[in-house]
Amino acid sequence: MKNDYNKIIEKAHTLVEALPYIRTYSGKFVVVKYGGNAMNDPEIIRTILQDVAALKMVGVYPIVVHGGGPEINAMLERVGKKSEFVNGLRVTDAETMEIVQMILCGKINKNVAAELCTMGVKAIGVSGKDSDLIKVRKKKPVGGVDYGYVGEIVSVNGDMLANLCLEDYIPVIASIGVDDEGASYNINADTAACEVGAAVGAEKLLFLTDIDGIRRDPADENTLISEVHISEVDEMIQSGVISGGMIPKVQGCVTAVKKGIKHVNIVNGTIPHCILVELFTDKGIGTLILE
Repeated sequence: MKNDYNKIIEKAHTLVEALPYIRTYSGKFVVVKYGGNAMNDPEIIRTILQDVAALKMVGVYPIVVHGGGPEINAMLERVGKKSEFVNGLRVTDAETMEIVQMILCGKINKNVAAELCTMGVKAIGVSGKDSDLIKVRKKKPVGGVDYGYVGEIVSVNGDMLANLCLEDYIPVIASIGVDDEGASYNINADTAACEVGAAVGAEKLLFLTDIDGIRRDPADENTLISEVHISEVDEMIQSGVISGGMIPKVQGCVTAVKKGIKHVNIVNGTIPHCILVELFTDKGIGTLILE
């Protein structure tokens, strides 16, 4: 009985600890980007979405931006196409673009929105093509590499997203953009999350990935860096501390900070209820990107 009572008291302390943070974020936009190998585990996905639903229930306006790299890679492999990445970006020909759109918009996006709806909240799945939500132009070749159907974001319709939130919906966004001719373009989901956050004036932007954050030694989990200033990023890329798919993620964080998002974090999405731990506890987790 005493142990049960202690557990109840511990839960009460947790709620009290969360209260000032709930007040901070209530009525504010919080953008959550998740992807990576964490998306392959239904149990991890469920805890992430439970956290998103909980944010909505305490008065926060969450917006979800998702990727889907592992599922896209698996489908490309099934049809005999090789995945090619340059500086963390997928080289996307016309056939690959069809597969990317099919997986992101037709499968993952709708599954995430439907799962959220089972948790007592309203969610709506959209892509950048819906009502010109994310307008893009073709990314220019870099170093002789033509990325194909990869888009650079020109604009995000923040008013549309804000209106959906105010109508009590959680927008779930697939990272596909559209150009002036109506053509589809693959967008790096990290970059999309940054631009979405800037467009709505987000209070916080969370990147959920499958590692703890930025590590001084990428292979050593004990070298996690808790804070990184944007002035340090270029040197960390040059030295290889930040490499591969982490490059566009961190560059996106820099853009987000420069565009006025106050709190930008890279967090391990495989930690159960990582969103609530980061937002509503004193300690927090992951790497914070600062000005």
